[in-house]
Amino acid sequence: MAYGKERVSERPLASSGLRKDGSAYTRDVPSAHAPMGDMGLLPLLPEAYAPQKLRVSRGPRAQPVPVRHGTSRQETSDGSTLAPSGDVQPCGRSPDAATAAKARIEGPQGHRERLRARFTASDGEALPDYELLELMLFRAVPRRDTKPLAKRLIARFGSLAEVIAAPTKSLCAVEGVGPAIALDLKVAHAAAKRLAFGAIKEREALGSWQAVLTYCRTVMAFEPREHFRVLYLDKRNHLLADELQQSGTVDHTPVYIRTVVHRALDHAATALILVHNHPSGDPTPSQADVAMTRQIIEAARPLGISIHDHVIVGKDGHASFKSLGLM
Repeated sequence: MAYGKERVSERPLASSGLRKDGSAYTRDVPSAHAPMGDMGLLPLLPEAYAPQKLRVSRGPRAQPVPVRHGTSRQETSDGSTLAPSGDVQPCGRSPDAATAAKARIEGPQGHRERLRARFTASDGEALPDYELLELMLFRAVPRRDTKPLAKRLIARFGSLAEVIAAPTKSLCAVEGVGPAIALDLKVAHAAAKRLAFGAIKEREALGSWQAVLTYCRTVMAFEPREHFRVLYLDKRNHLLADELQQSGTVDHTPVYIRTVVHRALDHAATALILVHNHPSGDPTPSQADVAMTRQIIEAARPLGISIHDHVIVGKDGHASFKSLGLM
């Protein structure tokens, strides 16, 4: 069998059948593996390019340094510290600092979970105003502790009801309150008004008088300006419409008797309940309030429209003209 020549890239061994030809190694191989024709000897990889063993130099292994100050932490020669668990931590950070950092992160969240649990257990009945306000602030303030802000709002406005009823501008004047927080509080106020209105809608107003009073206080008691509104009723005393007639100043609002009676005819109402608020908080009727009420009664009587009551609401309670014998 004819033989050709083959290059060998590995380092030659004595038992491999290789022979040195100048600066290269060659070996006889069957012609089936050789190039076509008599190519002669094919030089192999020069000795200088033969693979060499890599010699790895290892540095000194990090040795533990004796524990200092009676702690169980160890320092290594590369400047790291070993905690008892075996985790490498940056040098200079004490366990107390790590614990404090963790508490700063988890503290508000843990408080929130406890507050939510207390609310769930009692449906909120056992929570004071500032804690209910804290819960309301959780969405707008996702990470920061909301207790200081809730207490500032209560101190500024007086109660939870007064906080959510406060104007947006007044809310934003409180430190820590921005447009997002103010919006969430006003949404809560709108929801409260809808809830109170649902309690009297399509029901006999005089049969659910407490619900009427609750609605009037929710809607008007904490407003910073005087408002005058009229509840229009049908012959079964069911609510037909609730209209805000006028808005005024901090101690006065104009009332147009013609408008009140005209809107009653538009709604085909047979009875009215007049409502206005006193921003001062004191619901005691003034002489002007009594005179205006009597004028509306006299104007509505010829048209078959009766005035069931005139209610004044304020932060300190409410006053009913009918209960006081003023009509």
